[in-house]
Order: sequence, then C-alpha cells, then structure tokens
Amino acid sequence: MKKTKIICSFFLLLFTSSTQAEKIILSKCNSSQDSFLKNEYILDLEQSLMTRNYVFDEKTYNKHRVTDLTVKKKNKIERLIYKDGQKILTEKLGYPQFYTQLVFETDSNLIKIKTVINNEEGIDLLSICKKLERFDKES
Repeated sequence: MKKTKIICSFFLLLFTSSTQAEKIILSKCNSSQDSFLKNEYILDLEQSLMTRNYVFDEKTYNKHRVTDLTVKKKNKIERLIYKDGQKILTEKLGYPQFYTQLVFETDSNLIKIKTVINNEEGIDLLSICKKLERFDKES
C-alpha cells in the first residue's frame, strides 16, 4: 500500500511539474532587396509555428504590385517549424528536386534562406534583425 502511494505520488509530481515553452521574436528586420515599415518573425517553439508579420513601404509595395495584383501592403505568413540542434527551420516549400526553407539560429539575429536544387544546397543571408527577444513561458 505504501509502495503504491509512493509510485502514485511520483507520477503525479512528474505530470504536474512545470514545463517550459519558448517563444523567440525577431523584429525590426531589414532586407537588401525590399523595404518594410514592419518586418517581424515570431517563432513559437511550443506550437512549432513561425509567424511573419510585415508591412511593405510604399516603394516596395508598388514594385511588387506591378507584377502581382494580389500583393497586399500588410501581410501575415505562417509556417510550421522544427528544431535541428541549434537551428530552427521552416517546413520545405517546393518540390523534392527544388525547395526553400528559412533558417534561424537560436541565439542569432540573422535569418537565412536555404535553397536546394537537385541536391545542391545553398544558404544566403535573407535578413538582419535589430531586435531579438526570447520568452520562456511556464505552465
């Protein structure tokens, strides 16, 4: 009886102990190709979700609008993410022979893009963020 109480207490303690969920916010991100009024990336590691919120400045908006009438000035993109060591990667976009992924490092303000064409991999700098915030949420 005493042994059962100890085992039950152990499992109760194990399942009710606090867990941590991490959220990383990269904001004030700039790019060499486009200009933004707002450009931020929110990495929610608990939900395995990256959310990018961005607003084009007028010049960039008009540049993209010329070739694509569906372009909006204010945008939101969500992608699934996963951790691979110290890197956080988005889901692969494209076909098996050609795809792209965003690459984040846990303690870096740099955002890179990985492009793979027929098993040839290239990684380029996409954006540099001026602000990196990390939040741990206990539950």
